[in-house]
Amino acid sequence: MKLHELQPAEGSRKERNRVGRGIGSGNGKTAGKGHKGQNARSGGGVRLGFEGGQTPLFRRLPKRGFTNINRKDYAVVNLDALNRFEDGTEITPALLIETGVVSKEKAGIKILANGKLEKKLSVKAHKFSSAAKEAIEAAGGTTEVI
Repeated sequence: MKLHELQPAEGSRKERNRVGRGIGSGNGKTAGKGHKGQNARSGGGVRLGFEGGQTPLFRRLPKRGFTNINRKDYAVVNLDALNRFEDGTEITPALLIETGVVSKEKAGIKILANGKLEKKLSVKAHKFSSAAKEAIEAAGGTTEVI
């Protein structure tokens, strides 16, 4: 085999359909849009969710619940995620972001008591669950609310 003999696999390459380019193309004149009507016009077609004038589904369904605009969303860290740090490390939100434990600080960092903590750590966060606070102090560490 030589370089000039190389060809793509059969059926792997397809020429694009150029519409409106003459009768011989099979898609000339009306360019595959049929005759007249809304969808034959430029900019034609209906908006998303339009059902031909029938009341759309999103208006037929009842409204449920509400969104609390004052909601605070905390970045959650479990105790077992803190085992990766050395004994005596001071854990701050900046350190947690830097090491990839959390990707964003959001409204603050909250420490939860999932898992077991085996290290003696000094943890600074915005919130602690009561069980997490007890577990950190039981392991010999300290907690500080920022």
